[in-house]
This record gives sequence, structure tokens and C-alpha cells, in this order.
Amino acid sequence: MSTDQPVPATQAGGRGAPGARQLRTILTTVSIALMAVIASVTGLNVAQTHMAVEFAASQSTVLWIINIYTLALAALLLPLGALGDRLGRKPVLVAGLSVFGIATTVAGLAPTAEVMLAARVASGIGAAMIMPITLAVITSTFPEEQRGKAIGVWTGIAGGGGILGMFLSALLVDLADWRWLFVLPAVLVLVALAMTLKSVPNSRETSAHRFDTVGALVSSFAVVGLIFVLQEGPERGWTAPETMISLTVGLIAAIGFVAWELHRRDASLLDVRLFRERGLSGGSVTLLVVFGVQAGIGVVLFPFFQAVLGWSGLLSTVAMMPMALAMMMASGLAPKLAAGIGARSTMVAGIALASVGMALMALFVSVSGGYLSVLPGLLAMGVGMGLSMTPSTEAITASLPREKQGVASALNDVTREFGTALGVALLGALVSAGYRSAIDDRLHGIPQGAADTAREGVANAVEVAGSTGPHTPDVLHAAQQSFVDGWQQAMWAGSVIMGALFIYIAFRGPKNTPSAVADEADSAEAVSAG
Repeated sequence: MSTDQPVPATQAGGRGAPGARQLRTILTTVSIALMAVIASVTGLNVAQTHMAVEFAASQSTVLWIINIYTLALAALLLPLGALGDRLGRKPVLVAGLSVFGIATTVAGLAPTAEVMLAARVASGIGAAMIMPITLAVITSTFPEEQRGKAIGVWTGIAGGGGILGMFLSALLVDLADWRWLFVLPAVLVLVALAMTLKSVPNSRETSAHRFDTVGALVSSFAVVGLIFVLQEGPERGWTAPETMISLTVGLIAAIGFVAWELHRRDASLLDVRLFRERGLSGGSVTLLVVFGVQAGIGVVLFPFFQAVLGWSGLLSTVAMMPMALAMMMASGLAPKLAAGIGARSTMVAGIALASVGMALMALFVSVSGGYLSVLPGLLAMGVGMGLSMTPSTEAITASLPREKQGVASALNDVTREFGTALGVALLGALVSAGYRSAIDDRLHGIPQGAADTAREGVANAVEVAGSTGPHTPDVLHAAQQSFVDGWQQAMWAGSVIMGALFIYIAFRGPKNTPSAVADEADSAEAVSAG
């Protein structure tokens, strides 16, 4: 498939492979670029009401402003990751940062919802050029004995960076203005662009085959169709014509993509035959489930903090930080653990911890217990997800040849995006169903109009409670307790899903050979420290 190996720009210039200091600079650069992309995924969630008022926009339009970015990003990850392999990873990263930076600036100054939508689409295109290349730069530049540690840093930012970005966004909204949300990613992009031009080496691959244009187009249709269903299904209805049409297009395109790639074989955009390998299939399934659970947890936690405990958006985001920090720390520790006990054992341990964390939250969550009733579960989940993400990512990138590292990185990112959309849809639906089922028996004696509003959701119930006079405490109590019931239902379901993943990875996960022997890992640390 490959006619040459990736050659860092420094080596091509005759100065040898990157040294320890340059490797640290490269890792810092791609981490800053990744943080800009991740922060833009979650940042606007805290500004929904502000955008609705300023643009006189409907809730549907506001949700499109948020979701169109993710949709464009996910749809173009595979094609642009593959182009990065061919055209050169550094120029594609520079181009992506430039597009993303300009689009982010336009979004921050947008006078209308239409301009904002266009800017968000352009931001998604730029992000699709950045995200897979950041990981591909790591896998093509770092020597094997140091690669796991670098991937651990990358996965920690990819997993916990969204929560950190949301915290900073909430802080900016509270202290300044919602348009300042775009300052953070813009500054990060400027720093990353300057550092990329100065420090990141170029690498690219030549191929005897033409670019798989048909595969690129069909994969985009498949991703757009399926993610649209997951994003819009809860709002529009799962049987709505738009949802069903999108599902049909997505499924047909997905089947067509697999058939076309099997036909192209070695000339394909993504050789789907590689999914027979335990590393690729096990890593992909793990990331799908882990990111789905993480995203679903956010759907449950924020209403609990805000509607049940009565916290502000900023305080609610702060309450998520322990999980994010635990996740990032565990992602950094995972490579060393995998070097000692093997990738599969590390993944299994992480998945087991995440499952226990969800079970702890299901068992102990209560209105009276407040935040402390969920904190142990959050910490266990953070550590568990961090331990499972890093070896999963490394298993995916190791399954594809070096000339396909842009595609491997893009596949890793697409899996995360699918998992996120799936988790929000599934756990969100379970919480809503559990809430509605539990609250019906707790609204006896409540005025009909108020009762109907309370059935729509816990936030609606809290809003209407003040207008029910002497029934206010009863409505609040019913809504809070019913939400906890729905929470428990969703957490038990998530724990069962993680349990099934545990069994799958234990028997069908990546081979349990240590990723590097301990002395190699120690010597790599010594080199980095020097």
C-alpha cells in the first residue's frame, strides 16, 4: 500500500529525527490545536438562551447552530484525514488552523443567525482538517517507545477537554458576554498556528493508487445521515419523515461504503477488512461505548445540578471537573500500565471501573445526598474512562499502516463522534422515559395545566412550580424525586452496557502483549526529561 515511509521535515533537511525537546514542543502544539476544536464542540451549549434572544431565533435554529459544527466535523474527518496523508500533514494542519481561526472570528462577530450558521459550518470543516492530523502527527513523528505516552496526553485532552472548555465558556458568559466564547478557541488557534509553522515537521505518504473520491463522498453521506438521526430524533420524533429519510440515506450509504471499499481493496479509503483484527474492532467499540457513556452522563448531570440542586450553570460545570481531571490523569498513566500488564488488561480494568462508577451513582444518588452522593461514582468513571481510552486509541492507530495514519486518526475521531451522539440519544431517552413514568403517580391533586407542564421535564416542573401556590413544594418534590428515578434507570442501563463491553474486550479485545517493556518506558522518560 505504501511506497515510502513518513519522513519528518527535520530529517529531510539533514538534521536528523526530532530530539526530546522538539517532541515535547510538537506534543504541546497538537494538544493546543486539539483543545481549540474540542472547546468549540461544547462551548456554545452554555449560551443557548443568549443566542436565542440576540438573534431572535427559535430553539430549533439555536440547536442547529450548535449541532451543525459537529455534523460538518464528523462528515469530513475520513476524507480530510486521508488527504492529509497524501498532501502532507503539516500543510493540511496549517490550512485547517487558518480556516478554523477565520471562521471562529466570523462567528464571534456574526450579526445574524444565518451568518453564524455559515461560520459554524466553516469551523467544522477546519476542525475536520485539524483533529485527525493532530493524532497522525504524533503517530508518524514519535518513536514507538514514546508514542503511547504522547497518545495518552492526546486522549486525555480529547476526553476531558470538552468539560474544561465548557467550564471556561461558562465563566466567560457569567463574567463578560457570550461572544467572548469565541476568544478562547481563536487564541488557541493562533498559538497553535505559530507553533506549527515553527516546530511541527512535515510527513506524507505516496501511493500508487488514486484518491478514493467515491468512498470519501459515500462515507460523508453515511456519517451525516446517521448522526442527523441521533441528533434530531429526540427533538423531531423517531418516526418523523425527516428522521426516517435520514436513517434510510445513512444506512444505504453505509452499506454502499462497505461494498465499495471491499471492491477497492488496497486502493480503498478505509480497508474495512481490517476490522477483523482485534485491535481495530476492539478499540473502536470501546471508544464508541466510552464516549457514548461520557456524553450521556452530561445529559443526566446538568439537569440534576441545575434543576434538582438549584445550582448555576457555572457551578454545575465546576462540579464536572473532578471527573474530567481524573480522566486526564488516568489517560496519562494508562501507557505505563499497559507497558506492564498489557493493553487488553488495562482496557478491561478501565471498563470495569467505569461500570462500577455508574453503578455507584445509580445506588447512591439522592436529592438529600446532593453532590456527595454522586462524587464517588464520577471519580471512578473518570479514572475508568481514562484507562480505557488511551490503549483503545493506540490499538486503532497501530492496526493501520503508517501511510494510513490520517485515516486511522479520523476513524478514531468518527467513532468518538458517533458514540457521543448515540450516548446522548440513548441515555437522554432513558432519563426522560423514567422521569415521565415516575412522575405520573406523584401529581395527584396538582392543577391539570401545571401537571401537564411538569410531565414535560424536570426543568419545566421547576419553572411552573412557582405558579401552583400551595402545591409548589409538592410539584418540586415530585419532579426532583422522579428525575432521580429516571437517573437510576439510565445509570443501570449504562452499567449493563459497560458490563457487556467488559466481557467483549476480555475475550475479543486487542492481544494482551505489553505495549513496551518497562525498561524501554523508563528510558524514554529519561530521554524526555533530558
